[in-house]
Amino acid sequence: MLLFQESVSFKYIPNSKMTSVPPDPTFGGEEESICLPKRPRMEECEVETGDTRRTTVDVSVIIPVHNASCWLEECLQAVLNQDFTGSLELSVYDDASTDASRAVLESWKEKFEAKAVSMVISGHHSAQPRGVGYAKNQAIRQSSGRYLCFQDADDVMLSQRVSLQYAAALLQPHALIGCGVRRVPEGSTERYTRWINSITPEQLLTQVYTSHGPTVIMPTWFCSRDWFCQVGPFDEGGKGVPEDLLFFYQSLRQGGGVARVEQCMLVYRYHEQAATHSVLEETIWKLRVDFLQERVLSQWESFTIWNAGKQGRKLYRSLSPANQKKVRAFCDVDENKIQKGFYTYQDSKERPKPRIPVLHYREASSPFIICVKLDMTEGVLENNLKSLQLTEGVDYYHFN
Repeated sequence: MLLFQESVSFKYIPNSKMTSVPPDPTFGGEEESICLPKRPRMEECEVETGDTRRTTVDVSVIIPVHNASCWLEECLQAVLNQDFTGSLELSVYDDASTDASRAVLESWKEKFEAKAVSMVISGHHSAQPRGVGYAKNQAIRQSSGRYLCFQDADDVMLSQRVSLQYAAALLQPHALIGCGVRRVPEGSTERYTRWINSITPEQLLTQVYTSHGPTVIMPTWFCSRDWFCQVGPFDEGGKGVPEDLLFFYQSLRQGGGVARVEQCMLVYRYHEQAATHSVLEETIWKLRVDFLQERVLSQWESFTIWNAGKQGRKLYRSLSPANQKKVRAFCDVDENKIQKGFYTYQDSKERPKPRIPVLHYREASSPFIICVKLDMTEGVLENNLKSLQLTEGVDYYHFN
């Protein structure tokens, strides 16, 4: 049972087919393509044949664009610099840009043609953008690659990215393949960047419930077209919808793997205009809680919440009544919290109100949901977990 299935809105026109018209650099005219079916069947994801479509290529680089003119030159040059020896295509969808993005894209067509890389451009010129999910779906639908390499317009791929991820994807056709990143400006989101690059192959699957989001970040994704069609498409709810997290969870539900090319293959830009800033923290929180309940707590008869403070109590209050009853205790290292003895859930409608014991972590029983931030205790949390000889993904999961 998918606990938050109703919150995922796939807005498509059933059984529609995409048509395209020559791009208009003056930003006039109607939208150039019709949107995808709600849940494309495998045959609808396959590349069409005949005079109206290109021959299938090995890899399509997928770039959604909205007002990215100041970054596009560097981004496009990096695509051209790929050392990939197979066939390559660039598919770009312009989501109602009002800057010079479309003109910049058109100006690069000859450069791509000169290197035998096909470049497909389309978009719409409505008053409002339709969102990153919509733009990515359209770019995928007009593409023809057997494999898809996702790229944000404000990031820069290194020259070996496509070749290394392509080799990894051939071995893991049902996986999302990521890669290491270098964050710019240097030092921005330092803890997050360290997490992206340092979690182990096992943690790519065990740490999917943390506030960091997908364990391989969306701008590094590479996957087979077949797998995308089985899992996708992206949610098209627009601004404020974490379409990458929703897709990531759906891929895991269907048994998809997660892998990472260890080398740094992407320059990952941080700036205040990034679409990720439009997603509310509470939106992410609810999705994470629902996924944790669906995948982990449904398998446990009881568990302990590690953190009797604000975050631990918030998690408890966010759980379903059935899962609240499974919480045998909170545990902590703070003697002040432990000495209180109990946490009373004042908002409960039950009488008497639930009182959950607060214990020292050495007196608590596994399994645990860890609600303490990673990399914030100077190694104390990690050492405490090691002292109990616990196994991540069996005896505990990180949530914060």
